[in-house]
Amino acid sequence: MTTKLENNIDSGNAGNVCANGKDTISNANDPSNQPWRIESNGIRQVPEEACSGSAWDLFWVWFAASIGILGLVLGAIVIGFGLNFWQSLIAVAGGTVVSYGLVGILSLAGWKGRVPMMTISRAIFGIYGNFIPTLVSWVSLVGWETIVVITGTLAMMALLGMAMHAGTITLGLVSLVVVAGLSIAFSILGQATLVVVQKWGSYLLGIMTVAILAEILTKTSFHTIIDQRGGSWLDGVLPAFSIIVAGTGLSWANAAGDYSRYTSSSTRGRNIFWGVLTGGSIPTIVLIMTGVLLGAKDPHIATATNPVAAIQHVLPSWMYVPYLITAVGGLIVEADLSLYSSGLNLLNMFIPLKRYKSIFIDACIMLGGTIYVVFFSSSFFQPFESFILLLGVGLAAWGGIFVAGQLRFGYALERTLPSGDNRDSLFDPRHSTLLVKKGIGWPGGIAWIISTAIGLLFTTSPFFSGPLAKGIFANSSLEILISFAIGGIVFYVLSLFTSNSHDG
Repeated sequence: MTTKLENNIDSGNAGNVCANGKDTISNANDPSNQPWRIESNGIRQVPEEACSGSAWDLFWVWFAASIGILGLVLGAIVIGFGLNFWQSLIAVAGGTVVSYGLVGILSLAGWKGRVPMMTISRAIFGIYGNFIPTLVSWVSLVGWETIVVITGTLAMMALLGMAMHAGTITLGLVSLVVVAGLSIAFSILGQATLVVVQKWGSYLLGIMTVAILAEILTKTSFHTIIDQRGGSWLDGVLPAFSIIVAGTGLSWANAAGDYSRYTSSSTRGRNIFWGVLTGGSIPTIVLIMTGVLLGAKDPHIATATNPVAAIQHVLPSWMYVPYLITAVGGLIVEADLSLYSSGLNLLNMFIPLKRYKSIFIDACIMLGGTIYVVFFSSSFFQPFESFILLLGVGLAAWGGIFVAGQLRFGYALERTLPSGDNRDSLFDPRHSTLLVKKGIGWPGGIAWIISTAIGLLFTTSPFFSGPLAKGIFANSSLEILISFAIGGIVFYVLSLFTSNSHDG
């Protein structure tokens, strides 16, 4: 049967083509998403017969995404707040579970909706109103993939430097080609390939990571940090908790549905939630807590220009090669997800390209940022921390609004949209729902602007400080939690008025 959407695109309706991207319609009978073949699907709704994924697939996707060596850097940042071991564990475990719990909840929306995360977001913000939140999401993903590829390139440079005598520029260029090349290739191939790569990456890199962490832990004086006097719960534990929330699962919240949308409808929702939560949390907590121990031993790791080399120096020389191989591999399987999802975000911003072509735009930006930092920049920590905090505010606001929408209308658990027959509203700007009129969801848009603005007022970062970031808010990073809570509350209240108005 020919759908309304297919008729619109076949007839050359430019608005709907832009809303979906050129590759949004394909023959459902074609193998549009097979491992090692370029995925032809963009942001269209995945047909039921193409959904064969499992909760275990999601476990391995998020497990591999969390193996990256940046977890050790986050741990070094946490210990910089003056916490003892138990306080660090509370902040790290609590922040990670809350953060990846959010990813698990949002993954349910992708599973039910069968479209990418920021496409489902149109149900609240509208096709046009969703542009700004999607832009923030895209910038966040491009920024993260750039940070990850930078770190991977630095690790690869150190690895190649042990095997060949060459100048910094040569080592940097070769390393960049390897790390960025593999990340780009996997993301171009698409979701099915990524599932395979992430699964085997989890197996191989997980084993090597455990061996490296075991070596680090055997050389660690636990009593030094355990016996250390605790820091302030308000000025120490709370900001550390917020940093972990922003730097772990929250940074993936806007991509959660991108990978669950291919999961079989026969899978239980709770299995999806727990698969995402455990897959992301287990390696993250282990790595960050190891980083806490390393940071207590060497505080310079958090502020090092090359954090990979700083961590390498605390290891015995015989472990340099395994460590660097693990670091490079872990960062590649993290960057490929960011690239894949950022390409989908571009399609949601009306870029009329096929999915795999959109990735080249992100790749060019990523390569430019990597070249600048690797060859010209003198600091790693300050841009990293500032980036996490500033973009975390907008993402937290979006996450709060989306979760409030789930609570208000239940479309992530029972149905995709407030009304089960309104799925065309994700693609047709002329289609209105309770929340969306003429392509703009005013309750969601107003709530996002208010919550993001308020969050920025309380934000403290190396490059920007809001006028209200004083006293208790100066170092607490509460803006993340504030934005999330205010976004959800404001949207929930506005949606009540919208509903009452509609009922009247």
